[in-house]
Amino acid sequence: MRYRLTCLTPLLVGDGRRLAPIDYMVWKDHVNVLDQWRIFRLLAKGPRLEGYLAQLKKADKLDFASWGGFAQNFAGRRIPFENPAYAAYWNRAVGESLHIPTFASGASGPYLPGAAIKGALRTGMLFAHWREGMLQNLLQRVKGEYVPRRPAEIVEEQALGPAGSSRLRFIGAGDSKTVAPAQFKIYLLRTSTLQPRGGQFALGWKQSPRGAVDGMKPEESTPLFAEMTVPGTAFEGVWDEKSFFLQPEVRRVVRWPESMDRAKVFEAANVYAAGLLAVQRQYAAMAGLAMLDKSLSELEQRLAQARENGNCLIALGWGGGLLAKSSWLDTNNPDYREILKQFSLYNRALGTNLPFPKTRRIVFLNNKPATLPGWAELSIS
Repeated sequence: MRYRLTCLTPLLVGDGRRLAPIDYMVWKDHVNVLDQWRIFRLLAKGPRLEGYLAQLKKADKLDFASWGGFAQNFAGRRIPFENPAYAAYWNRAVGESLHIPTFASGASGPYLPGAAIKGALRTGMLFAHWREGMLQNLLQRVKGEYVPRRPAEIVEEQALGPAGSSRLRFIGAGDSKTVAPAQFKIYLLRTSTLQPRGGQFALGWKQSPRGAVDGMKPEESTPLFAEMTVPGTAFEGVWDEKSFFLQPEVRRVVRWPESMDRAKVFEAANVYAAGLLAVQRQYAAMAGLAMLDKSLSELEQRLAQARENGNCLIALGWGGGLLAKSSWLDTNNPDYREILKQFSLYNRALGTNLPFPKTRRIVFLNNKPATLPGWAELSIS
């Protein structure tokens, strides 16, 4: 069997690597990734190597006036911006905004790690198998004298089974085949936030390191750039279902329900996707992001079609935020909020009395806030 994952919105599944601003140059509406080894070998033949190394050491960006020829003649890859206007934003950007996370890639080219698919399905399965009392038990664990390194590990075991008999062992997804470099562009993202105004909420756009600008002026906020697949890109790879676990005697030993099969896994993912889309639409309504709400509505329609066809919708990869990774969507639950308060990372955000989480990473399409990253449809053939 084989899986096919079709990207519905721009997707980035990275391997931890990023392009530093000395690894590339922007020429017109493209990011030109420099082949540094070729450049070093060329400059080593003359007197310019020391000057180039000195600039690499101290510069935030490479000086195009001095080294721009490399962008044209020594580019290993040329990745277009999704919109030519983004080059101007890049020229004004500083610091962390200049580091561009890249898609997972091997010796043969970019590919989708199978672990990303299985992780998204695991999130859906855990969401579907929450039971009464699990959250309270987790709260007691984190309020003890020592906070566990993996506080929710026991909850996952209760919901899905321990590692040796986890229900996710039934399925397996291999790494996909490589896809063409033409399927990638550099997308612009900005971080939206909610600001209190007159008893309601108004849209703002985050600035780095702190603060926000008015929702009508996104161009003044801090931009993020990322290498992402264009919608419609398809990844294909090997899909495995271990029917051994479905034998009656084995099922009894591992304590799996009789209804355990691929349809069960996919329906859990779809239930989670439906809940996540509903929460995101509430946020879009509060923030007044009409284009985002339209995109989410179209994803809900695609979800209905996927259910009819025996497929599922999943949110995976970079930029999805806390909600897309945590298997819990009711952020107003007092026990849930009390758990998060035990971690300094969330204390300040929970103390604002604003909706939590109040921020989203929004993908801009044609220079307008349009959609959320990471949505895809998974089918098996």
